[in-house]
Amino acid sequence: QVQLVESGGGSVQAGGSLRLSCAASKYPYSTFCMAWFRQAPGKEREELASITSDGRTRYADSVKSRFTIAQDNAKNTLYLQMNSLKPEDTAMYYCAANSFWKCYDYKFWGQGTQVTVSS
Repeated sequence: QVQLVESGGGSVQAGGSLRLSCAASKYPYSTFCMAWFRQAPGKEREELASITSDGRTRYADSVKSRFTIAQDNAKNTLYLQMNSLKPEDTAMYYCAANSFWKCYDYKFWGQGTQVTVSS
């Protein structure tokens, strides 16, 4: 079983930066896809970015120029660098993982970390 634990959330003013981390107990397989999602109160969950084990990345248009997804395979850790934060970025942020480069129907989820951006 893969366990994911997010950290790095907090409160920041608009224009600021945060880096989220997601520590995985192990990767789901030698080939995998990991992603960041967020969900604000009353809104649907939104996929922000994904990265495969061979480094292919994909971003939602809403964050493409501001957020960067990265992974440290030696540490089994996924990151999300968030710059130029806006109040509308306020949400619970989750990481997810799946095997075999399946960047959809994620099987493993973390508990989330809260990000609050004030104006």
